[in-house]
Amino acid sequence: MEKQHRHKFKKEGDYYICECGSKRLVFENQKGKRKDGKGYTKKANTNRFLFPKEYSQIEDKLKPKQKHSIRFLLNTGARITELQKAQVQDFIYNEQGRSRIILRNTKTKARKGEFQVGKVRDVPLSKQFAKYLKNYVQKNQLKPEDNFNILTNSAINNALKGVAQELNLVHPEDLSCHTMRKTLEVWLMALGVDSMPITAHLGHDIRTAMSNYVSPDIFSWDDRKLIRQIIGDLYER
Repeated sequence: MEKQHRHKFKKEGDYYICECGSKRLVFENQKGKRKDGKGYTKKANTNRFLFPKEYSQIEDKLKPKQKHSIRFLLNTGARITELQKAQVQDFIYNEQGRSRIILRNTKTKARKGEFQVGKVRDVPLSKQFAKYLKNYVQKNQLKPEDNFNILTNSAINNALKGVAQELNLVHPEDLSCHTMRKTLEVWLMALGVDSMPITAHLGHDIRTAMSNYVSPDIFSWDDRKLIRQIIGDLYER
């Protein structure tokens, strides 16, 4: 009689996966409680984004490691979990302005009990941010298999909230890593970038993109000028 296999699960995203192929959904924390017994809180405004002047004020107040993480989040529009798993070898630098970063560990929606691997995204980078990233890799002597030293989700969230409160910005409690992703999306809309490139860049489906639409009319000419100074020539026509 064949000996019964004993699963050895390793956590990958929202699943536990065994070498034999078996997978289990992660069910902990599904009843509104964290492991420490405390309840979860929800932001009052999950669609919070920053105007360019607000972003500049926040960035000026951040410490170097915090600023690096925030800049990376804003200039790529990626989720923090996607950036934390990105490696230096996935950064392709091109002096002609076609630099990009390949996000291999991406989020995807799956039905309960199913396992799906997210689609790899090839995210373009502005000339300005690509040059910054190249210098960062060289300065820190990062190896191809190294990551980009992105801070934890809680560290970034706390830094954003703390600085926003110090600056007396409206509703600092609403700021998080996701705010950077939302901010890039809204800024690209304000600059007149078509919805399809934005959708592909962020890894959204059309329905999500439509639900996140914000009128570009809320931004002034000066706002748009400052946006370009911050994100460089990304999707510049």
